[in-house]
Amino acid sequence: MVSLIVRMKFASEDRADVVETLRVLAEASRQEPGCVSYIPHYLQDDPDTVLIYEQYRDENAQAAHRASEHFKKHAVGGLFQKMRERSVENLISLD
Repeated sequence: MVSLIVRMKFASEDRADVVETLRVLAEASRQEPGCVSYIPHYLQDDPDTVLIYEQYRDENAQAAHRASEHFKKHAVGGLFQKMRERSVENLISLD
């Protein structure tokens, strides 16, 4: 299992566009055969910061996600163009 958290910061004026882009991206990502979980959040005390919790069956499934047309369109071509900051935390399961 591959698990990660992606944290992105956006301008307040982009919030509505970011929310809609994340909705579309999450819906498409959840349809991928290797996607276990794809859950976007915003931080309660900072609605301009988005956190996406992602889980994939394995590294091949994660690679397939990054190669998908919806990732290229909505993440690379959408979110990445508007974000001000980005960090990725790779997680290791304790079980």
